[in-house]
Amino acid sequence: MFDWSVITQNAHLFAWGLVVTLEYTVITCVLGLIVGLLIALVQLSPLKALRIIGMLFVEFFRNVPLLVWLLWSYYALPIFAGINISKQAAGILALSLYGGAYYAEILRAGIQSLDHGQADAAKALGMRSWQAMRRIILPQALRQMVPPLAGQTIIQMKNTTLLSVLTVPDLLYQASYVSSFTYRPMEVYTVVGLIFLAVLIPSNYLARRLEMRRH
Repeated sequence: MFDWSVITQNAHLFAWGLVVTLEYTVITCVLGLIVGLLIALVQLSPLKALRIIGMLFVEFFRNVPLLVWLLWSYYALPIFAGINISKQAAGILALSLYGGAYYAEILRAGIQSLDHGQADAAKALGMRSWQAMRRIILPQALRQMVPPLAGQTIIQMKNTTLLSVLTVPDLLYQASYVSSFTYRPMEVYTVVGLIFLAVLIPSNYLARRLEMRRH
């Protein structure tokens, strides 16, 4: 029989885990967008060497599982780089760079989808390349990229569940902790699934609405 008392008695742990999950989602999405924008601009650079660097960054992070990056950031970075890093910083670093690689591809594709005449018109008005990008190209491209960016942000939230391997007290870690002393994994993980559904279903609905408005 499903025992709801397991949930009610430990509701504060689930609530705190959700707060931590949302906190890491926001932080890593913001940092990931910044990284993604920089890498997208590098990939669009007229210099071939910079384009190659941008491409390698994207392939480097997209083709290695996030779990590997999390473990490497926390355990291997201090060994190879001599940098002592906390589990929180390691989680933010790995998630931000990993998410940044995906954001970079969305941003690059969005910028390239614009008519080249926009850039030509900006140049005809005497704007430098960076001015045209900031004032004309990016504002238009971002409007088109809102749905895929929203979708990637939803994926980023689900990716935060891997932080539990570093013992970051996110929602999944709290679920594992509660399950360890209550011996009621069915109730615990059912509620975790319901919490994610409660957060992500409205988010997915909003992303679909944005996609429909774009068309």
